[in-house]
Amino acid sequence: MRETLSSDEVKNLIQSVFSLKPEDKKLAIIVDVPDERIPDNEKWMQRREIAADWHRKLLAVKNELGLEQTDLIYYPNVHSNNADLPKTAYFFDGNPRQINASTLSLKKTDFEFEKKLAEYQIIVAPTQFSATAPLKLLAKKYLFRAATMPGFSEDMIPALKLDYEEINRRVNEIKKYLDKAIGIDISFSTIDNNNYHIYFDLRFRNAHTSGGRFPDSGTAGNLPSGECYIVPYEGEKGEKSLSSGVLPVQFGETIVLYQIEENVAKKVLSEGKKSFEERQKFTAEPAYGNIAEIGFGVLQDFGVQPTGEILLDEKLGLHIAFGRSDHFGGVIGVKDFSKPENVVHIDRIYIPETQSKIIPEKVELTYENKQKFTLMIKGKYTIFNYFPTYSK
Repeated sequence: MRETLSSDEVKNLIQSVFSLKPEDKKLAIIVDVPDERIPDNEKWMQRREIAADWHRKLLAVKNELGLEQTDLIYYPNVHSNNADLPKTAYFFDGNPRQINASTLSLKKTDFEFEKKLAEYQIIVAPTQFSATAPLKLLAKKYLFRAATMPGFSEDMIPALKLDYEEINRRVNEIKKYLDKAIGIDISFSTIDNNNYHIYFDLRFRNAHTSGGRFPDSGTAGNLPSGECYIVPYEGEKGEKSLSSGVLPVQFGETIVLYQIEENVAKKVLSEGKKSFEERQKFTAEPAYGNIAEIGFGVLQDFGVQPTGEILLDEKLGLHIAFGRSDHFGGVIGVKDFSKPENVVHIDRIYIPETQSKIIPEKVELTYENKQKFTLMIKGKYTIFNYFPTYSK
């Protein structure tokens, strides 16, 4: 039997995530669709079915939520995570498994996407390619709230039933430690007994939380959620970023070693096919090498298992992202890439299931008074005293 949310669970999810107010009258679910360049796949089809199912159930309970209008909007995919949204989108009432860019283009009900989004107070985005960056920026502009769900799949549905009050408490606890820090030292060991160290400059930065709740206008973030994150200083204030060191990342059975200088990957120290490919990427697109985020997920303590999708897996523990950062409070954005479709924000997740050959031995925060505080040891937090149960 396929995992699903009942009508009551959909209603409760919307209410708990967004804390609906009397002025919240319009909700949209937005979904991207395949095209000739990016072919369809089964998980993408299922995601569109899930979106259509939630839309049907919301139509049935919208009055109980105080909503006057709930819409399902489709748009052509933008070919990469966190690229800007297309100019045009569509209403479409056909079979969600069969919708693609070609069938949408035949419809006469197209509209200017950004202008339409401005009409809604609540937006839910279960998409193939992440819309987090553009929706964060548009949320600030139009004061809607958005839950972004890139790569959402059926096996993530149990994670929508977690205790988000406790999750929110934990990510805010991490934020307290990060906000006062001026730097992070991370030490890694590898299965072949090598050790690496990297320092990230946190001056001029505050941390952000994504606790699965978006009660305030102008906010957007991931769902399922459960992380605190911070963008290292990128040198925009005239002082060089002090971020430097060697960052190991595992791809399959291969470990790639990035030499970080002034918060940007300048060299690949390792050899081999994957190392060559990564070297080519940031040579062609220097913004790809920008360290865009240091993230701290908390869902592993709730017993949540990885699914192979970044949306959920990054919420399980330590992760470090390359690429675009302006949607997280940094300065690297679409303008810094050679073309919009090359924009990327990609997380590397340091948990055993995703990088079994690399162990984050210690995460240590540094403060202006030269005091240090150990936040994590071997991927586990030092600040939480008990672990909640997880109900599937």
